This record gives sequence, structure tokens and C-alpha cells, in this order.
Amino acid sequence: MPKPVESDPSPAIGAPERPERPTQPGTGESSPTLNPALESQNGSTRAAAAATVEEAELGDARLVERARRGDQAAFGALVRRYERKLIRVLARLVRDPELARDLAQETFWRVYNRLDRFDTARRFGPWLFRIGVNLGLDHLRRCRSEPPPPASIDRGFGDGRFDLPDPDPRVQADLVQEVQFILAQIPVSYRTILVLRDLEGFSSSEVAAIVGRREATIRWRLSRAREKFRQIWERRQDAARETARDG
Repeated sequence: MPKPVESDPSPAIGAPERPERPTQPGTGESSPTLNPALESQNGSTRAAAAATVEEAELGDARLVERARRGDQAAFGALVRRYERKLIRVLARLVRDPELARDLAQETFWRVYNRLDRFDTARRFGPWLFRIGVNLGLDHLRRCRSEPPPPASIDRGFGDGRFDLPDPDPRVQADLVQEVQFILAQIPVSYRTILVLRDLEGFSSSEVAAIVGRREATIRWRLSRAREKFRQIWERRQDAARETARDG
């Protein structure tokens, strides 16, 4: 009787070798494999993180070009890049946080529908904020009169923020409310310039592009706006000191 041929335990040429299961330290026993669902989730997380890094490295012009070609993720990146700042500007302009969010949403909708008109040789941010600020100003004109200022500075103004150096959060919160209260009493034409230039950090040339005025006009209005703010601030500080003495 012919002797049976023993099977070769080595894998065939070209066949993938079975990976060895890792052993648990100190036991010599094989450790359980990772849950496939967990591996998939980790992979998705890494992919999302890589996409976020790539998104941050891309300039506005590249994202606009991609959005024009129908890349929804590219336009979403632009929204995430500017949404919070736009809402802050609009909230300080119209003094209504919910209305500011609605106006911001309308701004991005208009921007999306006008992407083909945008000149990528220019900066995207000022173009977007010009559309948003114009929407806010149009709303104030339709209302004919601005909403009355709050009766007390104890009322907040939503998501508005003003960076101040004092480390005590209570002192900082009081100063933020005081600044916002004074802003509410400055005419909108001056308040717009002050918010964009001093609170949001736009350059004078960027503010000029946003509001559609010459840079010299912006510098003049900014000077007047700062003077109006200073006068109201000093008047309120003097009144507070007199109240403290009388009390």
C-alpha cells in the first residue's frame, strides 16, 4: 500500500500567512482581537481628524474653488471657519442673538448662491462679512428704529465676547456687559465700525471693504466712534463713583 503523503504545514507560495495572535503579557495566552466595530470607529475618527487638519491648512480661495465644483464639505469648512465670528458681529449690530443667528444663516445661503461671482484674487472674509453686515443694516432700516437699550447693564447680550485682561471672571463679565451697554447707545453707523475694527480685529482696509467706504472715511468714523464711546464710558464711571460715595 502506498504511503500517504504528509501534508506540508508551510503555506503555499503567494498565500497570505495567518497573523499570530498577540499574547497577553506574563500569561502566554492569546489576547482577544479588537472588536471590528471599534476598529471601524477608530478608523473613522482618524479619517475625520486627518480631514480636519487638511481643512485647516487649505486657504479660503481653495475651499471656494472646491465648493464651486459641488464639494459640500469645502463649503461646510468655510461656514465653520467664519460662523461664530459672523454671529458675534451681527449680535452686536442688531442686539438680538436669535436674530443674529438667523441673519448669519441667511448670509451663508446668499454666499453659497453667489460663489460664482466671487473673485478668488480677493479675500473671502471681508466679502462674506459685507453681505452679512448689509443684511443686518437692512433689517435695522426696515424696523426704522432700533430696539430700546436695556434698562440695566445686568442683562446680557448672548454670545457677545470682549477680550479683557482681568483674570477674575466676575470682573471680566461686568466689563463685558458695560461695554455692550455703551455700544448699544452709539449710533449704528459708528457702532458697526467700532465692532469690526476694535472688537473683531479687522484692519481698516478690511472694514472699508466690508462697509463699502473709503479707508480714510473708516479712520475718521473710527475716531468719532471711539470718542463717543469714551464720553459715555467716563460719564457712567463718574456716576458710579458718586453713587458709591453717597451710599
